[in-house]
Amino acid sequence: MTALFGGAFDPIHEGHLAIAAAAIDQFQLRRLIYLPSGSPPHKPLRTPFQHRVAMIRLADPSAEISEVEDSSQPTYTFDTLQHFPEPRAFLIGADAFADIESWYRWTDVVRMTGFLVVSRPGHRYNVPEGAKVRRLDDVAVGVSSSAIRQALSRGERPDGLPDGVYDYIRSRGLYQTRVQQAIS
Repeated sequence: MTALFGGAFDPIHEGHLAIAAAAIDQFQLRRLIYLPSGSPPHKPLRTPFQHRVAMIRLADPSAEISEVEDSSQPTYTFDTLQHFPEPRAFLIGADAFADIESWYRWTDVVRMTGFLVVSRPGHRYNVPEGAKVRRLDDVAVGVSSSAIRQALSRGERPDGLPDGVYDYIRSRGLYQTRVQQAIS
């Protein structure tokens, strides 16, 4: 089976890499394809698509990455899934899966693919009728992209960020506050 690992990856971090490795192992995946979000209608992204793709490549040089969502127009999972043959599954965090019923054509999405849902402490979700969900539990993530962005905006070196990704971010001034950018 192929799993599409959907997410903003803004930026990718060691927790994402741990999730990918655990999913490959637990579900005996034939392929795992990173699927960075293009222009999700529900969540603004801080970093342009090509930077996020470059950071994925630095974090996991052997990664297979799809650029199918590289668009300035809103991107929807329903449309994206049509680019990938079955059998496939969508690897996603519990926090994102909890909002599945707000997605564009969500009933079709649930019919089109199964889900590998990464459990997270404090995030509960309901499984809609007809959804095929397999849980990925006990993955020690311990870091979030939002916490990393906050640390970077304060000029700190955050934990959980691969060295190559950190160097890339610093060399391009990503995630800096406007004041930091003016000083640089």
